[in-house]
Amino acid sequence: MMISELCNTIFDRSINDYHVEDSVEMQVKNPYTAATLEHLLYTKNWIDTVQWHLEDIVRNPDIDPVDGLSLKRKIDASNQLRTDMVEYIDSYFLIQYKDIQPKKTATINTESPAWAIDRLSILGLKIYHMNVEVHRRDASAEHIIACTDKLAILMEQRKDLSAAIDALLADIAGGDKYMKVYKQMKMYNDPGLNPVLYQQQTK
Repeated sequence: MMISELCNTIFDRSINDYHVEDSVEMQVKNPYTAATLEHLLYTKNWIDTVQWHLEDIVRNPDIDPVDGLSLKRKIDASNQLRTDMVEYIDSYFLIQYKDIQPKKTATINTESPAWAIDRLSILGLKIYHMNVEVHRRDASAEHIIACTDKLAILMEQRKDLSAAIDALLADIAGGDKYMKVYKQMKMYNDPGLNPVLYQQQTK
């Protein structure tokens, strides 16, 4: 099985598992063995899925401001977890390809394998929710047609991105590309780097 096929299968499973209860308070029950790529992929998409729904809730124009702030902080924390999971997945690939000697002509890719997989995870969510819109019984015919067209584009995008990910990994395995992973170094969550936070400490 190609990596992209594995990703899409696990992402679809995670999204469907979440929607059994469809609650942002639901705790993940990862069905895959810890410390495996499958476990990482399922956890990654679960975080994305919960955050997707948190983003929906926080955009309610009638939300209580206190609740909205609480949700915003949950989303910030989720974004940090999402970044951490991407780096864990890249670490998996770094270990897998550590013995590959890149060719002298090898080049670096614009993004790491895990950040491309991150986009694949979000595409899975877009496809799921656009499919829901396609099958809405309370929507207009125009809405259904528009969403059907969008769903077809999303499916084509997933096909293209899947092929690009598999090609990138094949190039890394063959020494034609090399991995160089930079930590994201997010600053807004760090009390030593966010001026609003560290200025509070001096007051």
